Amino acid sequence: MGNMIKVLFYARKSKSNPNGQAPIYLRVTVNGQRFETATSRFVEIDKWSTEAGRVLGSTKEAKELNGFLDVLQAKAFDIQKKLITVGVDVTLESFINLWQGKKEKARMLLEIFAHHNKQVQELIGQQYSQATFRRYETSLDHTRNFIAEYFGQPDLPITQLKYQFITDYEFWLKTKRKCNQNSTIKYLTNFKKIVNICLKNGWLDRNPFIGFKMTKKDVDRPYLSQEELELVKSKTFVSERLSQVRDIFLFSCYTGLAYVDAKQLTPADISIGIDGEKWIFTKREKTDTPSRIPLLPPALEIIERYSNHPKCLNSNRLLPLLSNQKMNGYLHEIEAICGINKKMTYHTARHTFATTITLTNGVPIESVSKMLGHKSLRTTQHYAKILDIKVSADMNILRSKFSAQSPQKSETGT
Repeated sequence: MGNMIKVLFYARKSKSNPNGQAPIYLRVTVNGQRFETATSRFVEIDKWSTEAGRVLGSTKEAKELNGFLDVLQAKAFDIQKKLITVGVDVTLESFINLWQGKKEKARMLLEIFAHHNKQVQELIGQQYSQATFRRYETSLDHTRNFIAEYFGQPDLPITQLKYQFITDYEFWLKTKRKCNQNSTIKYLTNFKKIVNICLKNGWLDRNPFIGFKMTKKDVDRPYLSQEELELVKSKTFVSERLSQVRDIFLFSCYTGLAYVDAKQLTPADISIGIDGEKWIFTKREKTDTPSRIPLLPPALEIIERYSNHPKCLNSNRLLPLLSNQKMNGYLHEIEAICGINKKMTYHTARHTFATTITLTNGVPIESVSKMLGHKSLRTTQHYAKILDIKVSADMNILRSKFSAQSPQKSETGT
């Protein structure tokens, strides 16, 4: 790293004493700002080299004075090094504080993380969602607990962020917090944002993530086949509560909405789309991205069925959703009653919309991605990878075309 400061010595002739000696001053320039101080040393004006900033000659006195100036110069650059080491900006103020013996407070990791989260919280509704803030808060808690267990300290200077810190943190998340690979990578991704803040501000010399692989595993995303969907749809339940949970689950099967987005829907979120039909116009809580979904007839029927439900009328909600935990509990009962050999959760509905309802029926993946509110098409492609049924159907069409062609009979000559 190059020097951030410049050091210069000069003889101030305007303050020469009666003996023709001028006081030697030190000037340190930090980002264009100057700090000047007297060295308490004097030099005869005709023996001073302005270009070199040193005393001319090789006498004992000249060597001693130049040696003293070398020590002051070394002290200035040593202060620069100390500031960088403790993660403090090299500014005129921070330099003067150390020059005068005042201690600079090191930049602390958790303080920076907490400050970042506070800014995220203040931008909820503008740039971030409540869910995003909660994820960063959880990441901060994990980081705080890791530092307490591994280092026995309430916080750490950011200068202690090394590659080993990252690998130890990964190991801790998997062993102490029992996080799977993908959850671990999510927490490390959040932590990496804090590291990038430190790097961009020049508080860190080296990225501790260099050489660390952030690889997610492809996961099985359970969804209901068309047959399983019809089974759930046609099943008669003795419990009214199970019927209600089934209906709301089916609503998300036909709209692709996650639990939190379905829960927050109001009648005002339903408007007439470009085709003259009713659409849902909303934003995903998770990513704060717009989601526009044309309403299929089964979804419209469910909305109408619960339009006068007391809970909907009292809370101005489109559907009477229970808590996510209770919804999932009842869905497990529905799964057992219907004899479906899959672990059904509310999120299964979103996967069902992406696969069985849309992609399998030939809806382009770009359209599916927009309706799901994905920021990247790559996210939607995870669903496309598991559509063996669609691949089989497409190949059967191709196979039938080949089968329809009569084989050419070869003519043999005599």
